[in-house]
Amino acid sequence: MGYRFRHSICNEVYQGWDFDKAARHIRETGYEGIEIAPFTLAEDPATIPAGARAEYRRIIRDEGLVFAGLHWLMVSPKGLHVTTPDGELRARSWEHIVNLIDLCADLGPGGVMVFGSPLQRGTTGGSTREEATKRYIDGLAAVAPHAEQRGVRLLVEALPSNQTDVVLSLDEAASIVARISSPAIRTMFDTHNAVEEAAPHAELVEKHFGVIGHVHVNETGGGHCGTGDYDFAPVLATLKRLDYKGWVSLEAFDFAPGAERIASESLRHLESIIEKL
Repeated sequence: MGYRFRHSICNEVYQGWDFDKAARHIRETGYEGIEIAPFTLAEDPATIPAGARAEYRRIIRDEGLVFAGLHWLMVSPKGLHVTTPDGELRARSWEHIVNLIDLCADLGPGGVMVFGSPLQRGTTGGSTREEATKRYIDGLAAVAPHAEQRGVRLLVEALPSNQTDVVLSLDEAASIVARISSPAIRTMFDTHNAVEEAAPHAELVEKHFGVIGHVHVNETGGGHCGTGDYDFAPVLATLKRLDYKGWVSLEAFDFAPGAERIASESLRHLESIIEKL
């Protein structure tokens, strides 16, 4: 059997849908995995009881899906910030990450946590970029042992400068991974958020392939795949050639077309490219 991409989709596009109905549609459309934004499950994900976690896990399994992981980690509860000079708030914010590690592990094995969260990691309170970045690295290093214990990987996501000023490139993200030196801390690649990268995206993926644990696909304008002019072929060809084992996960930001169109059109667009690789 030849190489096969593993496709997943982020669940927030199914806004207003019951979780089981969304999971069923995801699988019927042709995806294998579901990636979850914690705020879609609860205002404070730490409060989700064990029974509800087990039920989400059962639904994912029974609908024939695999749990890919979590993203949009710090949308709720409101007010958290992981690089603030306010020590009490920073401690509470990293405790939220610890709670999400437990949620991630409870929802399924082998899950990743995509750590974007630009508003909650950028400089604040008069801190310099260097000070904020150090606090971010220190926080990741502190929670890494718990993530290792629970079988979860935290992925440092590079973001463009219009979103944050902490971790702006895949090179910088990879250097943080090397500095922490934990199997629980990796990075990821996002076609939308790599818009400011100077190197061709396929070259970046190849350069940092050893520490890339996840891939997000979307158009650079935030729409779902096929609604813009992003050329996915070079990145997908590189992933195929290097025998990438992780998820290729759709994260759309424009929900206006509706979940059915977003899910179907994106997957069909990617499949039309993949069949030519």
